[in-house]
Amino acid sequence: MKQILTTIFALTVATAAQAIGTITVTVKNTTHQHITGFGAASCDGAMKPYGDDTAPASLLYNPKNKICLNIMRMEISPSFEGDNWGDYDWNGSLPSAKIVKKYGGIVFGTPWSPPGEYKTNGGANGGKVNDKDDNDPQNVRGKLREDCYDKFFPWLNSFLAWMKKNGVNVDAVSIQNEPDWWVNYSGCLYSPQELVTLVKNYAYMLDRETYNGVKLISGESLGFTQNYTDPLMNDATCREQIDIVAGHLYGHAPLDYMKKSAVLAAKYGKEVWMTEHSVTDYLKDRTPNWDEQIDFAQEVNECMMAGCTGYIYWYMRAHWAFVSTGETQYGSENRTKNRLLPRAYVMSHFSRNVTGSTRLEATANVTMGTNSDFESTAYIKGDSLIVMAINAVDKEYNLKLRLPVNVKSGTHVLSTGNKKTQLYQESEIEIAAPAKTIVVNMPVKSLNTYIFMIDRGEDAVAAPKLAGCELPRSAFYDMQGRKMSTPHNGLFIEQRPDGTVRKVYTSRRQ
Repeated sequence: MKQILTTIFALTVATAAQAIGTITVTVKNTTHQHITGFGAASCDGAMKPYGDDTAPASLLYNPKNKICLNIMRMEISPSFEGDNWGDYDWNGSLPSAKIVKKYGGIVFGTPWSPPGEYKTNGGANGGKVNDKDDNDPQNVRGKLREDCYDKFFPWLNSFLAWMKKNGVNVDAVSIQNEPDWWVNYSGCLYSPQELVTLVKNYAYMLDRETYNGVKLISGESLGFTQNYTDPLMNDATCREQIDIVAGHLYGHAPLDYMKKSAVLAAKYGKEVWMTEHSVTDYLKDRTPNWDEQIDFAQEVNECMMAGCTGYIYWYMRAHWAFVSTGETQYGSENRTKNRLLPRAYVMSHFSRNVTGSTRLEATANVTMGTNSDFESTAYIKGDSLIVMAINAVDKEYNLKLRLPVNVKSGTHVLSTGNKKTQLYQESEIEIAAPAKTIVVNMPVKSLNTYIFMIDRGEDAVAAPKLAGCELPRSAFYDMQGRKMSTPHNGLFIEQRPDGTVRKVYTSRRQ
């Protein structure tokens, strides 16, 4: 009898462990940041640009491949036009930049160091020789000389001019990669106050008029620390010059320093970009497993929760990144060069669906069992309401979605593992009648994107249908409901991309 009871108890526990719990996510009409997009850096190896090898950019930015990145980061090497360029120069990223611009993407440049002749140590190197002893006399702090502050933005203008002459209008330039990190490679140190001085007194020299309203990005600190972002936002002159507050995530999770740095940026209407981080780049002998891909998805999701408007990963091509290197020692998925890796498909949940959207307030409540490793965000884009849900535990859940509007149809995009057959699977969500409460399935260890079509009612004007990675635009209709390519004189209806406003207006005669 004891043995029978033990067996029954064991079966009961096993069944309970697999029981489907319910997580409720409530989405509200409260809006947060608009999402500009997602991207990666045009470099691999030891930061070497790709040159004529445009395969990574083509795979990631061409809409037909469905990854749909739209932001590219490149190094502004410490060069001048006419220099005897080597491996690190403006030209190295030019072919990839042309690919990105061809598909309507954003290109921005970041200096690791200004020209060596402008610096205290006379070279592009950051000046750190002994990483273990800061006081080693061989260590020299490479900083921008105060008497060269007035040369810095004209040098950036020369980069913009060269890129434009060669067919690429650069959209933004940063002041410095990791100004708080003393390195033994290309680098330049600034204190927070030195950045304020540089921007306050000299940023007006950036030629925005000639270079298509090019935007200025703050110094991209190593850990997205407030001591580097808040002083720029607290100074009215600096605030007028800075368009994008940026930083990296090394050593600090998004919901820590980044979220705090985003407060003043959001207050003053600035964008917030996470411009570099390598999730699982510590994997020296293999490609990431599925748990590690989930970690990556959570980081991107948490950046959205922190107020991020643009997320830019580090390398495009690495065995732990988006495109394979062809090095056999890292596993079968990486064996053939220039193939999309699982991480690219994980990123596509965000880059393909969330780019161009506005984040909505979303809160989660577990009503059965405990799942401390569940995350969710929500977005609106055109007539689509999007819910992202990440289940990092080995348990299946029902997901009850309480939405702020009625929805009439939906698509479930699911990724559950590293194999191609397990990545970005699309299936229809059956909705019998328009409803605000929808129950969907969420498998074990899964990344889920639920895309719902909002029911605007019988009198609503139909929203423009999006093709592939196309971003939503306003649509115009006359008073008989006929779609117009462009508004003319008279009374019209505008259907805006967020799907929440229809404005009737009279356009003026030119």
